[in-house]
Amino acid sequence: MDADDERVIALAPGEHPPVPGAVKVASTDFAGAHHSTRTKARKQALDVLFQAELRDESLDAVLARRAAQGEPDVREYAATVLHGYWEHAGEVDRRIAECLSGDWTLERMPRVDRNLARIAVWELDRTGIAPRIAISEALELANELSSDESVAFLSGLLNRAAETRPGNDSE
Repeated sequence: MDADDERVIALAPGEHPPVPGAVKVASTDFAGAHHSTRTKARKQALDVLFQAELRDESLDAVLARRAAQGEPDVREYAATVLHGYWEHAGEVDRRIAECLSGDWTLERMPRVDRNLARIAVWELDRTGIAPRIAISEALELANELSSDESVAFLSGLLNRAAETRPGNDSE
């Protein structure tokens, strides 16, 4: 991966982060807005996890079906995220459940939010990616693919997950 894949960029004058300490990362979508390679990979991983859960299929079954339908292979980082989450799914889901507040359960969360949380918590716990980047990326995707309420909900959940992650060195 290029170092530029996770390049933090300055906020525009008057622009405020969605949560204190959140950063903006270089990122281009279909409309021409710039997204990092890892942002695209996270979105692709989200799509695969969503499909696996929706169809009650294994990761390998979803990837095989996608290949059979002529879809391009998943990006390298998406494959890393997918296999990493799949290998540690029970642990990641337990961590998410521990960070939920009130009457929320993992099953009650909207499918998009649940899978965004899975990706972000796996990144928080299993990679050297700065927590603020993992959280900002998840919130950016939630802002694009879910509701305003989801962004606030995920922000709280992921900040709790960052604070309680194994080996937290409090950035």
